[in-house]
Amino acid sequence: MVSHSGLVTVMERAARKAGPRLRRDFNEVQQLQVSKKGPADFVSAADRRAEDTLVEELRKARPDWGFLVEESGEIEGDPDKPRWIIDPLDGTTNFLHGIPHFCISIAVEDPRGAQGKPEVTHGYIYQPLTDESFWAEKGRGAWLQDQRLRVSARRHLDEALIATGIPFLGHGNFAEWNRIFGAVAPEVAGIRRLGSAALDLAWVAAGRFDGYWESDLQPWDVAAGILIVKEAGGFVTDYRGQDRAMERSQFLAANDVLHSKLHKLVAGALR
Repeated sequence: MVSHSGLVTVMERAARKAGPRLRRDFNEVQQLQVSKKGPADFVSAADRRAEDTLVEELRKARPDWGFLVEESGEIEGDPDKPRWIIDPLDGTTNFLHGIPHFCISIAVEDPRGAQGKPEVTHGYIYQPLTDESFWAEKGRGAWLQDQRLRVSARRHLDEALIATGIPFLGHGNFAEWNRIFGAVAPEVAGIRRLGSAALDLAWVAAGRFDGYWESDLQPWDVAAGILIVKEAGGFVTDYRGQDRAMERSQFLAANDVLHSKLHKLVAGALR
């Protein structure tokens, strides 16, 4: 059995405590009380309960750490200590429609990373329905349970299955996405939109998807997934091919060869 740090154990314990309740709520999705947070942006009672459980469990383990959480926003901690970046239910719309594709995403961001900038050092993505745990530690690789993950080895676009997120009411740039889709779709074997950015990235790391692009995402959507892809041997950049994906909220992920080819298509489409 692969060994991992105590931090991964803490993340796993928290996710697996929140997961069973999400499974139960999913099975009773029609009875959930749902409040409307904004245009096409719903938050469920299940989402809030999962967040409460995660924050409680992680705070027990690291009481002086802060949080960046989808629903509650920023919860301050010791500024010299790392913080947790959490999405308690990535794929809420899927969840509320009874579509079994959603996850819990947890990342650790160290304020004293490389070049003195904040850096994600640990990532954990848990799919409660399939009981799959995708996780990574910086410099120690990416894993699915105890199985080492590697990004797809495919080298040709006409063999590649690419994931994306499609803009929807109140979110995203339709014109930009249409230009990218128009450039990428004719060159690849297929494009999928499954509705969970965190799982899309985990699936790139696992080689299920060969590449991924999306924009207008928040740190809690992608922090864990980006690290997992990179530790699985993949590349994640912005649409210009630069290491400013988080800053620009543009995310392009794939293995080295496909990333270069996708980057040329995307950059060409946005000229």
